[in-house]
Amino acid sequence: MTWNEFIDLQERVGWGEEFSFDYKGEEYWISQNTDGYFLTRSKDSMTQEFDTSEALFVKGKINGKYLSEIYSDIEW
Repeated sequence: MTWNEFIDLQERVGWGEEFSFDYKGEEYWISQNTDGYFLTRSKDSMTQEFDTSEALFVKGKINGKYLSEIYSDIEW
């Protein structure tokens, strides 16, 4: 994923869209409901919960790294 695609993803999640993506051979989901925004690893349903889409992209981590640090390795 390029930086521009990562920015686009953030905007689209903020508009209410949900996405699945792969990182290092594992599938993840970004979803939302009335309780908040979620970053979930598919294989074991490990979920991180956030109040806003902005918080998901600022605080969300995969393997100890922020999404902004690994965006170039994300495949969607």
